[in-house]
Amino acid sequence: MRAPPHSAPQTHDSVAAPPQRSKLSLYLDLIRWNRPAGWLVLLWPTLGALWLASGGFPGWHLLLVFVAGTVLMRSAGCCINDVADRDYDRHVKRTAQRPITSGQVSVREALLLGAALALVAFALALTTNLAVVLWSIPAVLVTIAYPFTKRFFAMPQAVLGVAFGFGIPMAYAAVLGHVPLQALWLFLGKIALVLAYDTEYAMVDRDDDLKIGMRTSAITLGRFDVAAVMGFFSAYWLIWLLVSAPSAQSAFFCIAFGIAAAQIVWHYTLIRGRTREGCFIAFSKSHWISFAVFCGIAAGLAGR
Repeated sequence: MRAPPHSAPQTHDSVAAPPQRSKLSLYLDLIRWNRPAGWLVLLWPTLGALWLASGGFPGWHLLLVFVAGTVLMRSAGCCINDVADRDYDRHVKRTAQRPITSGQVSVREALLLGAALALVAFALALTTNLAVVLWSIPAVLVTIAYPFTKRFFAMPQAVLGVAFGFGIPMAYAAVLGHVPLQALWLFLGKIALVLAYDTEYAMVDRDDDLKIGMRTSAITLGRFDVAAVMGFFSAYWLIWLLVSAPSAQSAFFCIAFGIAAAQIVWHYTLIRGRTREGCFIAFSKSHWISFAVFCGIAAGLAGR
């Protein structure tokens, strides 16, 4: 995903000299430290899977491993993404001042930072079991590959969904030592969720992406983009409902899933006009849908 815009993107050919900043400030900007929505959309489904696999609270060790691992891998992914996109970002006003594109952070620095973050995440995986370690390998490989799929793949958001979804089978592997079928269904639901909210984001940048040759789901779906987003959200909601209801169903579970459904309807009102402002608000608030689902699962399991 790209960094959220604070104003409508505009292409340009010249870049103003960036103000001088400390290295720490630049590194924090590189990993999107001030934009937690980017890792919250990964965290809530991962924790939902962790709770389902454990039948309730998974213990502080696994909770710490998966919260920290989620933040670390998302941060490492940002480093890789900005290195891959540096020649594209300089042509868009809102991304031209990104640390790598503006020259304030070198490609080498960004790759070293990303590698360091990924190694810390891998060290956390080593405190669990072999199954988690094995699942972490394809997770890293897909994370590295994702930014480059935007050059040739019509739906790169699907690849992002796979990269973001690996936390689900890893959560089951951490608890059970293997990955059952229900985890794969939840994984599929997570891919649908990512397709939904990252298509909303791609709708914000559609005009600029067309100019610079990026491929996105918003471009591929064309006039069916809004219908597809609603379909993706609905698929996520239904899959997670069917998988989690047998073990977590309760009054609060039903209320929480109802709140998630209401948010999906709200997203339709935001994106149906295809305005940049509405689509960006929808994207930036999308983590509340999976937060409601997680709360329903956690409360349902606690009340058994």
